[in-house]
Amino acid sequence: MLILAADIGTGTQDILLFNSEKEMENSLLMVMPSPTQIIAKKIRKATKKGKIIVLTGNIMGGGPSTFALRGHLKAGFPVYATEQAALTINDNIETVKAFGIRIVSEEEAKKFACGENALEIVMQDFDPESISSALSVFEVQMPVNYAVAVQDHGNAPEKSNRIYRFELLRELIERGGKLENFVYRPEEIPEAFTRMRAQADSLLKAAGKRKTRAVFMDTGPAAIFGALTDPAAIQPSVVVNIGNGHTLGALVNENRIMAIFEHHSFLMNPQRLQDYIIRLADGSLGFDEVFADGGHGAFVREAPGFEKIRSIMVTGPKRQMLEKLSKSEIRGEISNKLHFAAPFGSMMLSGCFGLLAGFFEKYP
Repeated sequence: MLILAADIGTGTQDILLFNSEKEMENSLLMVMPSPTQIIAKKIRKATKKGKIIVLTGNIMGGGPSTFALRGHLKAGFPVYATEQAALTINDNIETVKAFGIRIVSEEEAKKFACGENALEIVMQDFDPESISSALSVFEVQMPVNYAVAVQDHGNAPEKSNRIYRFELLRELIERGGKLENFVYRPEEIPEAFTRMRAQADSLLKAAGKRKTRAVFMDTGPAAIFGALTDPAAIQPSVVVNIGNGHTLGALVNENRIMAIFEHHSFLMNPQRLQDYIIRLADGSLGFDEVFADGGHGAFVREAPGFEKIRSIMVTGPKRQMLEKLSKSEIRGEISNKLHFAAPFGSMMLSGCFGLLAGFFEKYP
């Protein structure tokens, strides 16, 4: 069986082609720029050339691409977008309009895109055509089985997406916090997860008549459950994924997420992170504190106390936040429990390994 797992982040998209007839270490893998980074680069090139930008496609991750659009508009060049593509920027279309972007129909977008000085940019997180093209150079065909992770804040046009995201995470943890609670077949994706649903729709559309099997997850839980495949992850464990965009920590026991916090990586530092890890395990880290600090929040359903934690697993591309500390800088409470997770020898693929676990959860 072949399964393509794609973990779509802010900085990179991490891709693994798993072959059940080979050792996991012989899986094919790519760590490439994320879709939002690629689109941001296209936008900046268009700005230099003074082009009109026309956004089509579907809702996807923003961040870098949104900042690039802001720069394009500030330079005095117009941006047109279909409503679905515009949702990348904000869940509230009126907010997008106030941003300076002109909302147009699909037909109008096609007309504008044909203009001599226009550039059409198709918005999508998961691009099977690009991945297929890259693999084909090496005589590798795309599979019919997929596992895709994106970070989904949920559709919350009237409230903070940070608050809404944590409401969704809290609900999943209260339902049990098991892997099965965080994995969806296309038809199971909740309506609130608009970004995830958009990728499922585009994937199934691209597959056409092929009998495609697919699962979808949020990037945070995917990385958490993937890091747990490292042999050093003895539970109860605190697993921390320090990503390019976000840092997520989860307390896991008996393969259930029991507590969680999420923050923006650029706002974290080693001292704060160590403090969060200890207090999450003690149950004293609260939502309001993390949110007020610029993070997404925290939720504790159960906390056994830090002294009962047997391992602290750190993964993610920004893990040097702790990795480069001297022994004297690592707090004594965590020094003997700290491990830098590299499941199957590949730290950057933690999310993909979590996705594979999720695929087999849905398709035993």
